[in-house]
Formats: sequence, C-alpha cells, structure tokens
Amino acid sequence: MVTVVICVGSSCYVRGSDQVAATFENLIDQEGLADQVELMGAFCMEECSMGVAVRVEDKVYRGVHPEDAEAFFRDEILSVVKKDVA
Repeated sequence: MVTVVICVGSSCYVRGSDQVAATFENLIDQEGLADQVELMGAFCMEECSMGVAVRVEDKVYRGVHPEDAEAFFRDEILSVVKKDVA
C-alpha cells in the first residue's frame, strides 16, 4: 500500500489542495488502485511557501498545483505504486 498525504492546511487549501485531492481520488478510481493507494489529508506539513505539499511515502513534494495534479500522479505516484507491486 502506497500512502499519499496531501496538506490541507489553510495555505495549501487556498492554493488548491482540495482540487489536487479530487484529481488524485478520480485517478485512483480510474486506474483501479483503491487497494494500492491510501490517500490522506494532513494539517500543515510546514511546506507552505510554494504551493500544495504532497508526501508520497517518505518523500515530500512542494508546489504541486491543481493544473499539474494529473501529471504529478502519473509521474510520481504511479512510479511508486509500480515499484511497490514489483
């Protein structure tokens, strides 16, 4: 199981964390990954200055924007899921 945590603190929320989360939820459903990806929210990951913070397993990414969420999911999250399955 790959854990993905999206910051939903006020700064990240204003920058679109709810839209990022919705995109990830839709892609998890589309790809049939509900049993492989756990999506969670966290209040303030202390990475507020650059945009939405997302943690995939132990790696924190800064500055994820709603318009880039699908590409981020495909590039970063799916690569970790594939490693986890292998």
